[in-house]
Amino acid sequence: MNNTYIPEEIRVERIIRETDDTWTFFFDRPVNNEAGQFLEVSIPGYGEAPISINSHSSERLRLCIRAVGNLTRAMHRKKVGDTIGIRGPFGNGWPLESSKGKNLLIVTGGIGLAPLRPAIKEIVMNRKDYGDVVLLYGARNPELILHKEELSEWRKYMKVLVTVDYCEKYTPDICPAWKGDVGVVTGLFDKCGMDTEGVALVCGPPIMMKFAAKELLSRGFEPGNVHMSLERHMKCGMGMCGHCQVGGHYACMDGPVFSIEELLSWPERPEETEGIQ
Repeated sequence: MNNTYIPEEIRVERIIRETDDTWTFFFDRPVNNEAGQFLEVSIPGYGEAPISINSHSSERLRLCIRAVGNLTRAMHRKKVGDTIGIRGPFGNGWPLESSKGKNLLIVTGGIGLAPLRPAIKEIVMNRKDYGDVVLLYGARNPELILHKEELSEWRKYMKVLVTVDYCEKYTPDICPAWKGDVGVVTGLFDKCGMDTEGVALVCGPPIMMKFAAKELLSRGFEPGNVHMSLERHMKCGMGMCGHCQVGGHYACMDGPVFSIEELLSWPERPEETEGIQ
């Protein structure tokens, strides 16, 4: 039996540069994970950080990592053949089993697409188990769109709408080529033909999730059917350190996926729910 306190060594097999600061790392073996769970990733001398799993359990491990801190910048210095340490997987997952037979609305922004990729993969692999599926994805500009090839592939199985916040600051050969929507991701709601009796999965920056959840509830979604992944400073992954505690709950153990109904019942609410009710 593995000791959850001791990292296991895993080797980098391939690296894809999604954007200048966000790369996807492929490793030499799978991890038995649920869609929505995370790993604690460690590099000697640089510490440990929680990273959402980007792969389905049927695939070898993938981690989509943006370089924003010491650990993640050290990760971007890794090359094929190098090793890192991992612990986990930890946390709960997206409610895919209980959502079977229902329509799904997936709302995401920026690197929030990375934790949702395993869920999308599960839906594609078992497409007949779900009703209508719509994916709404927002990025700051066309250069920062993740998983571009897969977004095209997913259109065979679901409705996919992509928007960018702006593109005027980017090179002329990129901006005129963008034929999609411009604006925040909630601006796509009127275009997607939402079924308010369905289930919504929301992941992205806290400000995006707050306004997405607020808009979903105002349009008739039940709080118990809107689920979001909380971004918290999870250090240990096992509820020992208390860094991710909010409202008497630990995001690393009780989450990171919670329904809005759960979050609104807490005496202390996370910032993602401010102003919702």
